Amino acid sequence: MAVRCENVRLAAYTTLRLGGPARRFIEADAESELVEAVRQADADGEPVLILGGGSNLVVADEGFAGTVVHVATRGVTCRTDPARPGKVLVTAQAGEEWEPFVARCVADGLAGLECLSGIPGRVGATPIQNVGAYGQDVSETIVRVRAYDRRTGEIVTLDNAACGFGYRTSVFKGRDRHVVLDVTFALEESDESQPIAYAELARTLGVSPGQRVPLHQARQAVLELRRGKGMVLDPDDPDTRSAGSFFTNPILDAAQLAELERRVAERLGPETTFPRYPEPDGRTKTSAAWLIDKAGFGKGHALGPVRISTKHTLALTNPDGTARTADLLALARQVRDGVREAFGIELVNEPVMVGVKL
Repeated sequence: MAVRCENVRLAAYTTLRLGGPARRFIEADAESELVEAVRQADADGEPVLILGGGSNLVVADEGFAGTVVHVATRGVTCRTDPARPGKVLVTAQAGEEWEPFVARCVADGLAGLECLSGIPGRVGATPIQNVGAYGQDVSETIVRVRAYDRRTGEIVTLDNAACGFGYRTSVFKGRDRHVVLDVTFALEESDESQPIAYAELARTLGVSPGQRVPLHQARQAVLELRRGKGMVLDPDDPDTRSAGSFFTNPILDAAQLAELERRVAERLGPETTFPRYPEPDGRTKTSAAWLIDKAGFGKGHALGPVRISTKHTLALTNPDGTARTADLLALARQVRDGVREAFGIELVNEPVMVGVKL
């Protein structure tokens, strides 16, 4: 039975440990409870916030003047599909914790998610953000997403194409029409990883990009890299009191790239190079972390009680838990504005903003 409370402080449910109270809070541990909670709130004209692991969320100090539905559904099933030889279809309920789910898949000899080890949050959030790291995105393995359609009141199934996946986005992101219920992944039966695509990971493993390694080795190397950047939740590490990467990596058209080249040469010298990664559509992705650092905001840069992680410039942290959301946003704006002034690039926040904006 769903648990219902009032005036629940949301800071306890976010990895940043920030956010004021929810007027109404419902924890749903069954799909029927999840659907009914959202349906009833919609019928009452009540604002709704769907909350998973709270790892990609920035909530206002004032909290949320509506109903927060905390997704706590559990369950994982596996089956083969004759149409996909060598693949196993794994369906996970939206409330499953992502990291234990990935660990289970690796232990069962199922490849396709191993480079996404160590990411906090829950399964239901992964298609929304098209979660990715170290050369893998969930869009590569997602077959379908079941969701409650708040517009029609029906439960619908969206295949991969209908999810509209892009870089850290999907048809779900920034919209409140669908509530993800479960996600089905097609994973390869193999004791070896998918081809290692990310150069840093390949170097750590001592292989060339494109090679495969034992699944457990890929997972352990990813966890090692993420821990070194404060990106694996650890109560003893204040750098992990964050929302992960706060800004997405900019993707530039030809004119924007030329302008960045000009500004880099002017600011740092004509011999200076910067990270650039060709995109399939002809554009170029560059590194937000590099831009932040070269704009003068190094690791550990602080503004009042918040700071950039001492391990990675993309993470903004609440190190001792005393900050307010307003403090975090002040630092985020300082960084965003500084990068724009230095390089003409407008950084975009990755976490979802609730009751606030950058």
